[in-house]
Amino acid sequence: MTDVMIPTYKPDEELLKILESLKEQTCKPDRIILINTEERYLEELFKRTGYVPDKELIMIRNIKKSEFDHGKTRAEAAGLSDGDIMIFMTQDAIPADRFFIENLIRPLKDERVAVSYARQLPKEGCSVEERYTREFNYPDKSVLKGAADVDRLGIKAYFCSNVSCAYRRDVYDRLGGFVKKTIFNEDMIYAAGAVKAGYMIAYSAEARVYHSHDYNAGEQFRRNVDIGISQAQYPEVFRGLSSEAEGKKLVLATMGELIHTKNVHRIPLYLVRIISRYCGYLTGKHYKRLPVGLIKRVSMNPGYFTEEKQCAE
Repeated sequence: MTDVMIPTYKPDEELLKILESLKEQTCKPDRIILINTEERYLEELFKRTGYVPDKELIMIRNIKKSEFDHGKTRAEAAGLSDGDIMIFMTQDAIPADRFFIENLIRPLKDERVAVSYARQLPKEGCSVEERYTREFNYPDKSVLKGAADVDRLGIKAYFCSNVSCAYRRDVYDRLGGFVKKTIFNEDMIYAAGAVKAGYMIAYSAEARVYHSHDYNAGEQFRRNVDIGISQAQYPEVFRGLSSEAEGKKLVLATMGELIHTKNVHRIPLYLVRIISRYCGYLTGKHYKRLPVGLIKRVSMNPGYFTEEKQCAE
């Protein structure tokens, strides 16, 4: 059995495109589980569009915004699944073709593989920088990554994305599933545990979804605050693996692409966004030294925090 789990919050018509695309897959899911934050938003979408979910296929579990956590919520979704394979997606990742699931789960036939994640293609109309970022992080060749690759790949050895990712249920249960409290990076934290337990991570370039974001400088800052916080909270996973080194590679490669494609005029704005990202990352890495009220204001997930001096862990 193969189940698909999608956390949703204020979803738009893209979610409906995903649901319809999943029905048309060559390898159809047995069940689609929506873990929906705040019931009214999903009801408004269905009412506005006239969409009637197939109750035989789609299960909806509503939660409150205060209950959402990137790790805990996905762990709860896994608890609702009977699937031997669990596919996690986001509400804005649209399968590129009918072979998406088939290609995504194929690597899991190898008993060494715990997780398989998909290639992310840029959506129509996205910026040159974002388009190249997708190409940099999600190339056109599939790879397997394991413990032997950590020294060579650094943090990339644990790179894995729940934007579109398939898990073997037996390994998931054996490893204890997702962490129950994290502001971000639940997928990489799990992947790191799998690699350290002797399993491999598969990147399936043949499994493709359309997914990209053109964040402005402020949004880049806030997103990277959360990335920094997650790394600070799980030093046993990220210690000794520099995100900065990989970031420098991306920046230099993107600048080269902007020059090559005669988009030099975009470089100043790109640099502003990169500086915002780095400042956000450093802010998150040192969040324990800052007032919780300030961190709540600059985080993309302010509801994650308590009123205490630090994040609840």
